[in-house]
Amino acid sequence: MDLDDVLHSVGPRLRALRQERGATLTQLSGSTGISVSTLSRLESGQRKPTLELLLLLAQAHQVQLDELIDAPVTGDPRVHMRPFKRHDMTYVQLSRRPGGMQAYKQIYPPRWPGFEPEQRVHEGYEWLYVLSGRLRLLLGEHDVILTPGEVAEFDTRTPHAFSNPGDEPTEVLALFGPQGERMHVRARPAAR
Repeated sequence: MDLDDVLHSVGPRLRALRQERGATLTQLSGSTGISVSTLSRLESGQRKPTLELLLLLAQAHQVQLDELIDAPVTGDPRVHMRPFKRHDMTYVQLSRRPGGMQAYKQIYPPRWPGFEPEQRVHEGYEWLYVLSGRLRLLLGEHDVILTPGEVAEFDTRTPHAFSNPGDEPTEVLALFGPQGERMHVRARPAAR
């Protein structure tokens, strides 16, 4: 893939990332400081991206720069995960492909968030597995404590909230599916 091909593929990738996150051009403009017209021209391919713009957009979308531009493979098969913080929680993105199912390791600090969490709803489906610690899940009228090895899955249109009631960090493997996409756990391989 030559440089022109890489630069031409950036626009559709930028649009897909923004739409996947449910953001408008105006919202993205507010978080990056890039004008709506510039964002629109970048997404449509009418403007070539600069490194400065790409860095701002990679940060806003919380993806690595090479993922944002779909950089050619360098031969190194390792995935270099970079943790990021949001609302005092640490996230490690485990999947790198935009769209579809996303996988994260989440680390909830002790006694997080420090107050009774408010249940929220959004589109999608979530599956989570507690690796260590304890995770409190408020799901509709249910209030449960999940411990290591326990799994929960639910439609995210059901009001839900999480907290860490313990004195130790809680580590969770979480899969998020858009538009109600379901993930399933099997105890053994499916019969062929």
